[in-house]
Amino acid sequence: MKTLKFPSAQTILLIIAGLVTLLTWLVPAGKYQTLGYDKTANQFTRVSLEESVTLPATQETLETLNIKIPLEKFTSGDIYKPINIPNTYQQLEAKPQGFFDFVKSPVKGIIEASDIIFLVLIIGGLIGIINSTGAFDAGIGWLANALKGREFILIILVTVLVAAGGTTFGFAEETIAFFPILIPVFLAAKYDAMVGIACIFLGSSIGTMCSTINPFSTIIASDSAGISWTTGLWIRLFMLFACLTIALIYIIRYGKRVQKDPTKSIIYDQQQQIAALFTQNNSKTVTFTTRLRLSLIVFALCFIIMIYGVVALEWWFVEMTSTFLVGSILIGIIANIKEADFIDTFVKGAGDLLGVALIIGIARGVTVIMADGLISDTLLHYASGMTQGMNKGVFASALTAIYAGLSFFIPSSSGMAVLTMPIMSPLADSVGIGREVVVNAYQFGMGLFYFINPTGLILASLAVVKVGFNKWLKFVMPLFIILIIFTLVVMTVTSYM
Repeated sequence: MKTLKFPSAQTILLIIAGLVTLLTWLVPAGKYQTLGYDKTANQFTRVSLEESVTLPATQETLETLNIKIPLEKFTSGDIYKPINIPNTYQQLEAKPQGFFDFVKSPVKGIIEASDIIFLVLIIGGLIGIINSTGAFDAGIGWLANALKGREFILIILVTVLVAAGGTTFGFAEETIAFFPILIPVFLAAKYDAMVGIACIFLGSSIGTMCSTINPFSTIIASDSAGISWTTGLWIRLFMLFACLTIALIYIIRYGKRVQKDPTKSIIYDQQQQIAALFTQNNSKTVTFTTRLRLSLIVFALCFIIMIYGVVALEWWFVEMTSTFLVGSILIGIIANIKEADFIDTFVKGAGDLLGVALIIGIARGVTVIMADGLISDTLLHYASGMTQGMNKGVFASALTAIYAGLSFFIPSSSGMAVLTMPIMSPLADSVGIGREVVVNAYQFGMGLFYFINPTGLILASLAVVKVGFNKWLKFVMPLFIILIIFTLVVMTVTSYM
């Protein structure tokens, strides 16, 4: 009898999509009315399924709708997406999704996620071009020798830097670009690929979980809750430092075990496969010519420019993708790669990440099924009712758990904020705690579940390195449980302060 294999990322997501399709037959359909601000006309638009009504953009309008948010949060652009209007949930005629809706969902998801999919494919092409020059392998060899005996510095440096990006500007989807770049560095330092995955993915996850000035979570959630983003900031700073310290200790201890005895690696059976995947030119001796140095400089500048553009210039996927495309062409010119060879190498590099792109699209398809089945708002309505009448500590912990569950259905941090905060934040008033507790519960709940959320980025990230989801769960679950307990204790204590 053959041993059953854990299913691939694509299969896992298709199974989830199938289960969510069945859920649309069981969960009642429903919808909140939404309120959006039109900057050009300086007016609100109230949208229900029956009609769309324009309203004057005044504080009085917001108070009439029981929305406890200052008007300037809308007019300044801090809240740029339509928000749910409290107490407007209506149960609607069911819209169960059928077999053909399930079949179409991955295609719809790929279309909706085309921006990030093109980013991933262009990054794949860039990686293919820089690998073909041999410069990257030579650079990795030099770095491995420089860090000999002090490899733990690599773990700390990568994790802290990625977390810094997560806490400041929501460095998440962009991390896909760093797996093919940094995994070979960790392999050269005698770690396994799991250490590299952990440093990049957990660093990003903890950074976004404990966001401090991240406009896509902290600021938009605080604005949607009607409070300043600085309220509750000290708790998030404490959590950032504490969770990052716990994660670093965990990763470093695992990394040391693997260095001493490679058979202790969770992915030991894949060691040769992964090494072959990331050390294509390892057998060649590469001399650092001026061309190769310039190629590496352009390669590094692509990432520096991308980060600067996102932080300072309000760039998003189109601009980021264009940066990597231009970088690929420049490297091709500098390295004197023939036009036909450049095209072949670029296409092959993009093809290497095509599986990752499909995973992203299929995951988005799960969200499409829920939106078309009108069950997302119903789940939010039921979740908000569960916390009524609780004491402070139980409320804070329960809300963290609720947000973790909701993030399976609404993996977007900004989407979760504008959809849930107008509904959830008033619940804090009835319990007698500050609304910043709700904002923190939203961040910590979403952030913790993000570690293992199959509708998030973890499956796409693992696919880049060809590591199974089961192997990741085996690695991360002890840390996941530790951080859950720690977070719930912090939430309970701070709710009474």
